[in-house]
Amino acid sequence: MQQGRTRNIGIDRIPWGPRVTRHYILSYIAATLSQAVFLEHPLKLDAPNPPADATAISLQTNQIELSAQVLRQFRVVFGAVRRHFHKIEKQAGIGGANIWTLSLIADHPGIGVSQLAKYMDVHQSTASNLVRTLNKAGLVQINKSAQDKRHVEIFPLPDGLKILDKVPKPYSGVLPAALAELDTPSLLRMTNDLNKLIQRLDVDESAAQTPLSML
Repeated sequence: MQQGRTRNIGIDRIPWGPRVTRHYILSYIAATLSQAVFLEHPLKLDAPNPPADATAISLQTNQIELSAQVLRQFRVVFGAVRRHFHKIEKQAGIGGANIWTLSLIADHPGIGVSQLAKYMDVHQSTASNLVRTLNKAGLVQINKSAQDKRHVEIFPLPDGLKILDKVPKPYSGVLPAALAELDTPSLLRMTNDLNKLIQRLDVDESAAQTPLSML
Protein backbone atom coordinates (compact mmCIF):
# COMPACT_ATOMS: atom_id res chain seq x y z
CA MET A 1 0.00 0.00 0.00
CA GLN A 2 1.30 3.45 -0.95
CA GLN A 3 2.58 5.82 1.70
CA GLY A 4 -0.11 8.18 2.91
CA ARG A 5 -2.89 5.75 1.91
CA THR A 6 -2.62 3.45 4.99
CA ARG A 7 -5.70 3.61 7.21
CA ASN A 8 -5.84 3.07 10.95
CA ILE A 9 -8.01 -0.04 11.22
CA GLY A 10 -8.42 0.38 14.99
CA ILE A 11 -6.27 -2.50 16.32
CA ASP A 12 -5.60 -0.41 19.42
CA ARG A 13 -9.35 -0.50 20.06
CA ILE A 14 -9.48 -4.33 20.39
CA PRO A 15 -10.18 -5.28 24.05
CA TRP A 16 -7.14 -7.47 24.46
CA GLY A 17 -7.49 -10.22 27.02
CA PRO A 18 -7.58 -13.97 27.50
CA ARG A 19 -11.05 -14.22 25.88
CA VAL A 20 -10.01 -12.49 22.62
CA THR A 21 -9.63 -15.23 20.06
CA ARG A 22 -7.90 -15.22 16.70
CA HIS A 23 -11.31 -15.45 15.00
CA TYR A 24 -12.52 -12.35 16.87
CA ILE A 25 -9.45 -10.37 15.77
CA LEU A 26 -9.81 -11.37 12.09
CA SER A 27 -13.55 -10.57 12.08
CA TYR A 28 -12.90 -7.16 13.63
CA ILE A 29 -10.23 -6.31 11.05
CA ALA A 30 -12.41 -7.47 8.13
CA ALA A 31 -15.37 -5.37 9.30
CA THR A 32 -13.19 -2.30 9.79
CA LEU A 33 -11.58 -2.62 6.35
CA SER A 34 -15.00 -3.03 4.67
CA GLN A 35 -16.18 0.19 6.29
CA ALA A 36 -13.03 2.00 5.13
CA VAL A 37 -13.49 0.85 1.53
CA PHE A 38 -17.15 1.96 1.53
CA LEU A 39 -16.27 5.41 2.86
CA GLU A 40 -13.61 5.89 0.16
CA HIS A 41 -15.70 4.42 -2.69
CA PRO A 42 -19.37 4.76 -1.75
CA LEU A 43 -21.93 2.96 -3.87
CA LYS A 44 -23.64 5.10 -6.52
CA LEU A 45 -27.26 4.10 -6.83
CA ASP A 46 -28.82 4.72 -10.25
CA ALA A 47 -31.79 7.04 -10.29
CA PRO A 48 -35.01 5.10 -10.64
CA ASN A 49 -36.49 5.03 -14.14
CA PRO A 50 -39.52 7.27 -14.50
CA PRO A 51 -42.84 5.49 -14.82
CA ALA A 52 -43.95 4.65 -18.33
CA ASP A 53 -46.91 7.04 -18.02
CA ALA A 54 -44.62 9.93 -17.08
CA THR A 55 -42.37 9.24 -20.08
CA ALA A 56 -45.35 9.17 -22.44
CA ILE A 57 -46.67 12.44 -21.03
CA SER A 58 -43.25 14.06 -21.44
CA LEU A 59 -42.98 12.94 -25.08
CA GLN A 60 -46.52 14.12 -25.81
CA THR A 61 -45.82 17.51 -24.24
CA ASN A 62 -42.63 17.85 -26.26
CA GLN A 63 -44.49 17.00 -29.50
CA ILE A 64 -47.18 19.60 -28.76
CA GLU A 65 -44.52 22.26 -28.12
CA LEU A 66 -42.68 21.38 -31.34
CA SER A 67 -45.90 21.46 -33.35
CA ALA A 68 -46.69 24.91 -31.96
CA GLN A 69 -43.18 26.11 -32.81
CA VAL A 70 -43.47 24.91 -36.43
CA LEU A 71 -46.90 26.55 -36.71
CA ARG A 72 -45.43 29.84 -35.53
CA GLN A 73 -42.71 29.54 -38.17
CA PHE A 74 -45.34 29.06 -40.89
CA ARG A 75 -47.12 32.18 -39.63
CA VAL A 76 -43.89 34.16 -39.87
CA VAL A 77 -43.30 32.96 -43.45
CA PHE A 78 -46.88 33.66 -44.57
CA GLY A 79 -46.79 37.05 -42.88
CA ALA A 80 -43.60 38.02 -44.74
CA VAL A 81 -45.07 36.90 -48.07
CA ARG A 82 -48.33 38.77 -47.49
CA ARG A 83 -46.61 42.01 -46.40
CA HIS A 84 -44.37 42.02 -49.47
CA PHE A 85 -47.24 41.52 -51.93
CA HIS A 86 -49.38 44.08 -50.09
CA LYS A 87 -46.58 46.64 -50.40
CA ILE A 88 -46.15 45.90 -54.12
CA GLU A 89 -49.87 46.10 -54.88
CA LYS A 90 -50.20 49.37 -52.96
CA GLN A 91 -47.38 51.00 -54.92
CA ALA A 92 -48.09 49.53 -58.37
CA GLY A 93 -51.86 49.22 -58.37
CA ILE A 94 -51.67 45.68 -59.77
CA GLY A 95 -51.25 42.27 -58.17
CA GLY A 96 -48.00 40.61 -57.22
CA ALA A 97 -48.36 37.90 -59.89
CA ASN A 98 -48.80 40.61 -62.54
CA ILE A 99 -45.64 42.35 -61.32
CA TRP A 100 -43.67 39.10 -61.53
CA THR A 101 -45.02 38.46 -65.05
CA LEU A 102 -44.19 42.00 -66.13
CA SER A 103 -40.64 41.72 -64.78
CA LEU A 104 -40.02 38.50 -66.72
CA ILE A 105 -41.30 40.10 -69.91
CA ALA A 106 -39.01 43.07 -69.29
CA ASP A 107 -36.05 40.71 -68.77
CA HIS A 108 -36.93 38.65 -71.89
CA PRO A 109 -38.51 40.91 -74.55
CA GLY A 110 -40.34 38.84 -77.17
CA ILE A 111 -40.91 35.93 -74.79
CA GLY A 112 -43.77 33.54 -75.57
CA VAL A 113 -46.54 32.39 -73.27
CA SER A 114 -45.23 28.81 -72.94
CA GLN A 115 -41.75 29.99 -71.99
CA LEU A 116 -43.22 32.49 -69.55
CA ALA A 117 -45.26 29.73 -67.90
CA LYS A 118 -42.10 27.62 -67.57
CA TYR A 119 -40.19 30.44 -65.88
CA MET A 120 -43.05 30.98 -63.43
CA ASP A 121 -43.79 27.26 -62.96
CA VAL A 122 -47.49 27.86 -63.61
CA HIS A 123 -50.07 26.46 -66.03
CA GLN A 124 -49.92 27.96 -69.50
CA SER A 125 -53.52 29.15 -69.12
CA THR A 126 -52.53 31.04 -65.95
CA ALA A 127 -49.66 32.75 -67.76
CA SER A 128 -51.92 33.59 -70.68
CA ASN A 129 -54.50 35.23 -68.37
CA LEU A 130 -51.78 37.29 -66.65
CA VAL A 131 -50.46 38.50 -70.00
CA ARG A 132 -53.96 39.39 -71.15
CA THR A 133 -54.50 41.48 -68.00
CA LEU A 134 -51.22 43.35 -68.55
CA ASN A 135 -52.09 43.93 -72.20
CA LYS A 136 -55.49 45.42 -71.33
CA ALA A 137 -53.77 47.72 -68.81
CA GLY A 138 -51.43 49.00 -71.53
CA LEU A 139 -48.32 47.61 -69.84
CA VAL A 140 -47.27 45.03 -72.47
CA GLN A 141 -47.70 44.54 -76.20
CA ILE A 142 -48.61 41.23 -77.83
CA ASN A 143 -47.44 40.55 -81.40
CA LYS A 144 -47.90 37.54 -83.64
CA SER A 145 -44.65 35.65 -84.17
CA ALA A 146 -43.19 36.24 -87.62
CA GLN A 147 -41.94 32.63 -87.75
CA ASP A 148 -45.13 30.97 -86.51
CA LYS A 149 -48.45 32.81 -86.52
CA ARG A 150 -49.80 30.38 -83.91
CA HIS A 151 -47.44 31.83 -81.32
CA VAL A 152 -47.15 35.31 -79.88
CA GLU A 153 -44.28 37.47 -78.72
CA ILE A 154 -44.71 39.73 -75.70
CA PHE A 155 -42.89 43.02 -75.19
CA PRO A 156 -42.90 45.49 -72.28
CA LEU A 157 -44.28 48.98 -72.84
CA PRO A 158 -42.91 52.19 -71.25
CA ASP A 159 -45.74 52.36 -68.70
CA GLY A 160 -44.94 48.80 -67.62
CA LEU A 161 -41.27 49.62 -67.13
CA LYS A 162 -42.22 52.67 -65.07
CA ILE A 163 -44.22 50.47 -62.71
CA LEU A 164 -41.26 48.14 -62.22
CA ASP A 165 -39.13 51.11 -61.24
CA LYS A 166 -41.57 51.96 -58.44
CA VAL A 167 -41.96 48.61 -56.71
CA PRO A 168 -39.46 46.85 -54.40
CA LYS A 169 -37.64 43.69 -55.38
CA PRO A 170 -37.69 40.74 -55.51
CA TYR A 171 -40.43 40.84 -58.16
CA SER A 172 -41.05 37.10 -57.78
CA GLY A 173 -41.75 37.52 -54.06
CA VAL A 174 -39.71 37.07 -50.91
CA LEU A 175 -40.35 33.32 -50.56
CA PRO A 176 -39.09 32.20 -54.02
CA ALA A 177 -36.08 34.48 -53.58
CA ALA A 178 -35.30 33.03 -50.13
CA LEU A 179 -35.67 29.43 -51.35
CA ALA A 180 -33.28 30.14 -54.23
CA GLU A 181 -30.60 31.07 -51.69
CA LEU A 182 -30.79 27.78 -49.76
CA ASP A 183 -28.28 24.98 -50.39
CA THR A 184 -29.27 21.71 -52.01
CA PRO A 185 -29.24 19.54 -48.82
CA SER A 186 -31.54 22.03 -47.07
CA LEU A 187 -33.96 22.04 -50.00
CA LEU A 188 -33.99 18.22 -50.13
CA ARG A 189 -34.76 17.97 -46.40
CA MET A 190 -37.47 20.59 -46.72
CA THR A 191 -39.01 18.80 -49.72
CA ASN A 192 -39.18 15.49 -47.85
CA ASP A 193 -40.60 17.02 -44.68
CA LEU A 194 -43.20 19.13 -46.51
CA ASN A 195 -44.30 16.06 -48.49
CA LYS A 196 -45.06 14.34 -45.18
CA LEU A 197 -47.13 17.35 -44.13
CA ILE A 198 -48.97 17.58 -47.48
CA GLN A 199 -49.96 13.90 -47.22
CA ARG A 200 -51.84 14.73 -44.02
CA LEU A 201 -53.79 17.59 -45.59
CA ASP A 202 -56.82 17.77 -47.86
CA VAL A 203 -54.98 19.59 -50.64
CA ASP A 204 -55.87 21.10 -54.00
CA GLU A 205 -53.20 19.81 -56.37
CA SER A 206 -53.76 22.71 -58.77
CA ALA A 207 -52.44 25.10 -56.11
CA ALA A 208 -48.95 23.74 -56.78
CA GLN A 209 -48.82 25.78 -60.00
CA THR A 210 -50.61 28.90 -58.83
CA PRO A 211 -48.64 32.06 -57.95
CA LEU A 212 -48.61 32.75 -54.22
CA SER A 213 -50.27 36.14 -54.60
CA MET A 214 -53.22 34.46 -56.34
CA LEU A 215 -53.89 31.87 -53.65
